[in-house]
Amino acid sequence: MKHIKYILMSAILIGFTACSDDDTTEMTEEPLPELTAGNANFSTYVSLGNSLTAGFTDNALFIAGQQNSFPNTLSQKFALVGGGSFTQPLTSDNVGGLILAGNPVINPVTGARLFAPRLVFNGSGPAPLQSLNPAAMSTTDFALNNPSGPFNNLGVPGALSFHLIAPGYGNLANFPAAANPYAIRITGSTDDTILGLAMDQSPSFFSLWIGNNDVLGYATSGGASGALTDQATFDFAYSTLISTLTSQGAQGVVANIPDVTSIPYFTTVPFAPLDPTNPSFGPQIPTLNGIFGQLNQVFAFLESQGVPNATDRQIVFSETSASAVVIQDESLMNLSTQISNVLMGSPTFPAFVESFGLPAAAAQQVADLLGLVYGQARQATADDLLVLPSSAVIGTVNQDFAAFLGTQGLPPTLAAQFAVEGVSLPLADNWVLLPTEQAEIAQATTGFNATIAASASQAGLAFVDANALLNQLDNGGIPTGEHILTSSLVTGGAFSLDGVHPTARGYALIANEFMRAIDATYGSNFEASGNFVDVGDYPTNYSPALQ
Repeated sequence: MKHIKYILMSAILIGFTACSDDDTTEMTEEPLPELTAGNANFSTYVSLGNSLTAGFTDNALFIAGQQNSFPNTLSQKFALVGGGSFTQPLTSDNVGGLILAGNPVINPVTGARLFAPRLVFNGSGPAPLQSLNPAAMSTTDFALNNPSGPFNNLGVPGALSFHLIAPGYGNLANFPAAANPYAIRITGSTDDTILGLAMDQSPSFFSLWIGNNDVLGYATSGGASGALTDQATFDFAYSTLISTLTSQGAQGVVANIPDVTSIPYFTTVPFAPLDPTNPSFGPQIPTLNGIFGQLNQVFAFLESQGVPNATDRQIVFSETSASAVVIQDESLMNLSTQISNVLMGSPTFPAFVESFGLPAAAAQQVADLLGLVYGQARQATADDLLVLPSSAVIGTVNQDFAAFLGTQGLPPTLAAQFAVEGVSLPLADNWVLLPTEQAEIAQATTGFNATIAASASQAGLAFVDANALLNQLDNGGIPTGEHILTSSLVTGGAFSLDGVHPTARGYALIANEFMRAIDATYGSNFEASGNFVDVGDYPTNYSPALQ
């Protein structure tokens, strides 16, 4: 049998050799066609939009990010077929962040710094730059050292659709009530509109990607602050932008709004992050289940009395698997009064209160507190989206609420136990995007995207379906040479450390999508001629040492 095997292998080798000897034709590659602009005129290109146009990444605007912005990448390709120079309002450093007259800008309500330096990767996740590089200092002062234009990149981080047509949006005298620091750096503290500055350059070609912030601010606040732009306002702003930009015969490309709830800012923190093996949580589970057991009986009783779906609010922590956090759901009927009344109607409740070292006389006060805290509480489900910053809050003691409980007579230790975020204290609305809020965002996004698509079609403009692109990233990823880009935070390569804005590699992918749309509409051949950028040549993160 061994001899037969060797004979067969020899025959196979001879066959392959014979084929090789007979086939003397050399394989040659067809030469790529020469790059052409088709009927597009790139001689004067301007880009309008928000942070996505500016090159914002890692929660900041800085030189390296701006140099890798998708409009700057496009301009380099346009220059190969008649495109002119492309000027950006570069910041003063690679630290990121803005200062005003030499000082950081502070939120008067929270005391937090606004326009902070960029985020960096600390080995396990996003971290402030200065945690790894304490010497890094912001030097971009929007009162003292603004660059002079005109600028081809008119992307303004934070801008909504109607801000691009708002006079005074870049006037320092209007800050902070009605002016944007990034717009101030572009307009030179005049009342010029961003759209007006674009038209002053008589553009032959433009890109417009606006509308994300018309839903994003509301979404990132967990629906707790800000507001969705109403459809009529968006339609007016967008139609004004398109009609004005095309009024002198300019060609252009526009992009729609991705589903913001699919970005890492909303998909990174799991709804069930409470691990029973965590020594800070696991040993507390029996006590917690004892406390919530009292409430769960209340919910069962209320449902028996006709309160719909009251048992859906029952809270149970598992001792063997990860548990969902407790959240406040403003869409629920407020059962604060009912909870208090049912607890006080229970003959065993005073003894329950005494088990915590409180006098039986405190029963009414404790019942009222439990009603106040859990009147609209429930455990999260997979349909709830926890915002990225909630990861730093879950499991910590809310000191303000603990102090409040102290004023109600609870000892400090007990007050702290009842003030643990997402465990004994429901996560506030700003940490969670509820299904009802997601539905509002989806409706607005659908309406805005219909306006964008119709406007592009009517004006004969190239159209980029950014929404479909994000869906690809979120569902299996997009192959790019040796890499597959996905929407995963840190590891996916497409999104930067803030969970909202692309990496340089992500912006390169977007630049290629814009060129693909331009090819389809104007007869250029950036893709066919091999002039797409190599996405793998662009970084996914920046060193903490970069200044």
